[in-house]
Amino acid sequence: MKILGIETSCDETAVAWVEQVGTQYRVIDSLVSSQIRLHERFGGVVPEIATREHLKNLPALTKDLISKNHLDLKELDGIAVTVGPGLPTALLVGVSYAKGLGVALGKPVYGVNHLEGHLFSPFFHLEDRSLMDSQKEGFDPAQLRIPFPMMGLIVSGGHTLIIEVKGWKEYLKRGGTVDDAAGEAFDKVARMLGLPYPGGPEIEKWARLGNAEAIDFPQSFPERENFNFSFSGLKTSVRYFLEKNPDYKEIDQKKRDLCASFQKAIVEVLVRKTIRACQQTGSKSVVVAGGVACNGVLRERLQQEGLKAGVTVHIADPNLCTDNAAMIASVAAARLGVGVDPDVAGDFNPNLRF
Repeated sequence: MKILGIETSCDETAVAWVEQVGTQYRVIDSLVSSQIRLHERFGGVVPEIATREHLKNLPALTKDLISKNHLDLKELDGIAVTVGPGLPTALLVGVSYAKGLGVALGKPVYGVNHLEGHLFSPFFHLEDRSLMDSQKEGFDPAQLRIPFPMMGLIVSGGHTLIIEVKGWKEYLKRGGTVDDAAGEAFDKVARMLGLPYPGGPEIEKWARLGNAEAIDFPQSFPERENFNFSFSGLKTSVRYFLEKNPDYKEIDQKKRDLCASFQKAIVEVLVRKTIRACQQTGSKSVVVAGGVACNGVLRERLQQEGLKAGVTVHIADPNLCTDNAAMIASVAAARLGVGVDPDVAGDFNPNLRF
């Protein structure tokens, strides 16, 4: 079994090759072409630029993947492509390319939900180019150690969701953001402070030497039974604070304190609600993925609170937290391996949900 993965949901052009070796599946290689520098001056992703870059980069990246690893497209058993959610024209590039390639090669094309790719990415591993089992040698779909049922936290620039995962294709949304996603809030506050895009890594860097108790920023929806998030009010609170205290933009130590306090407000509500969702549903495991899951403080706090609550926390490798095609190809391969057929790729859906 050999699967080519394609991901173009936002501003990362990505391809990957997953291959069966004996009874196991392994990520042979995963390539990502980032557009961060192109969008940096706009403080966020510009869809027209993203689409243009996908059109240019996707064929070239696929060629690089093939030549670098001495692969043969004719040996493929299928192509897996992200069909949503995402930017409409960006998705269109990936889906059109995958379908064209499928027709040319006479191979099936499978549509994968981008969120599902993130959801299972904590069980994938790239450093040894393999999918994880206890020996990190790959995975046998029949023995894949996914701790169903489990809770999932997907937290990125476009999504903040708590999902109850009962099994393959058995997903129940428990909560989500009612306005800005967590990553979006990081980007917008970073822009207020004159920090580069993307904002998450920059704020985390400044926060390392800051006092997280310096400013008491609000945390959204404190109710125990509410698993929703709201980061728009937090963003507004930071803006008003800076209007009254402009020196927090100019004096380095004050900027560090603000970053640390803002970061704490986001991290604590994410951790509190995720662990509480596990306790309410009886889930003993939680999976965490998405670009914001690269944040070191979030990773540490989740592990700490999970340990206290008796919940095992699985967090994606930082290389797999951001958008990539390895997770797309791997989800399709894992489903095929256990007899849960992936969906045949139809039309892309920018608003696709579970």
